Amino acid sequence: MTGDARPPKPGPRGNRIAEMLRVDHAGEYGAVAIYRGQQAVFSGLAHKAETADKIAEMAAGEDEHLRTFDKLLAERKVRPTLLAPFWNAAGFGLGAATALMGEKAAMACTAAVEDVIEKHYAEQAEELAADEPALAETVAKFREDELEHKHEAEASGAQEAPGYQLMSALIRAGCRAAIKVAEKV
Repeated sequence: MTGDARPPKPGPRGNRIAEMLRVDHAGEYGAVAIYRGQQAVFSGLAHKAETADKIAEMAAGEDEHLRTFDKLLAERKVRPTLLAPFWNAAGFGLGAATALMGEKAAMACTAAVEDVIEKHYAEQAEELAADEPALAETVAKFREDELEHKHEAEASGAQEAPGYQLMSALIRAGCRAAIKVAEKV
């Protein structure tokens, strides 16, 4: 279900596919780093074991997505983002910082990130449907996974986090900016 194993065609359409794959790979890389940051805070705390388990489960899904995009980048000869070290540090820092603010803040972070990503994947799946149906199917499946993570975070009290509106708005804006940058760099 990873799509065709062909490099993007030269020209604007091929460039667009490469941008999509690059940004999706970068996003999943960042998501894995966010969850690693959250796990670093929660995993050693016995009274936070349920939260740590929930985060570990979501992280496993993101890791599966990352492995798929690793494979797609290699198959299609698309270079990953040059900003991977930055996404790693920024993601880990965001995850750890929100986890240090508490479980609800960590869930608010997850809900905000997943909200942007699921919308991003929905747009991509629609754009890819005609020319790249297998890739569109992969992206649509990942969108469903992201929606599930968002709903789990909301059910876990994301909106009850202190400063939820501001934190959520800042994280969403950061995600949208990261998408634009990762497409090109």
